[in-house]
Amino acid sequence: MEKFLPHRATIDAFGNGGFRFAGMSHLGSLLILPSGMRAWDVKKFDAMEPANFTTLIGEQSEIDFLLIGAGPHMRRLPQPICEILSNSKFMFDCMSTSAAIHDYNVMLAENRRVAAALILVERAHDR
Repeated sequence: MEKFLPHRATIDAFGNGGFRFAGMSHLGSLLILPSGMRAWDVKKFDAMEPANFTTLIGEQSEIDFLLIGAGPHMRRLPQPICEILSNSKFMFDCMSTSAAIHDYNVMLAENRRVAAALILVERAHDR
């Protein structure tokens, strides 16, 4: 059964392998789309594959900007993923998960059409 919250919410804290939001917690990486928040089957940046973005691409008409949280450090996206995202209808940026969460929370508060793909981090962080 897929873990799913049928709306977007701000991220209250993250670290220790997961995220806290909407009075709940989730262990593992997180994909936030217009349709809601769900578990994302990516545990490490280097393990990302184009197939990990299929659900996101399916909702691209509802997204203006995608934030990719690459884990504890900013990383450059692999070429195959850049190619898939470059062919989409939205802009995207890859940064540390901490920076992506900050920007996501701000953009969500501004009621913007933002999505986020957040790779888990092990160190604890409270927002």
